[in-house]
Amino acid sequence: MFRKTARNFNPPAATCGKICVAEVEEIVPAGSLDPDHIHVPGIYVHRLIQGQHEKRIEQRTTRAAA
Repeated sequence: MFRKTARNFNPPAATCGKICVAEVEEIVPAGSLDPDHIHVPGIYVHRLIQGQHEKRIEQRTTRAAA
């Protein structure tokens, strides 16, 4: 699922390439996702890679000068 402006530009880019590689956080059984949340039809995806990266939740936060 694409977030924010990536939803505007990534689906057309995925359909115009010769090979489309999708990096996913997890692979789920067919039919377990809501069809309205699918932005690139499976016919355009040629390779699937499950990312092994650590999903960090930390964000740098600073306060304004007093």
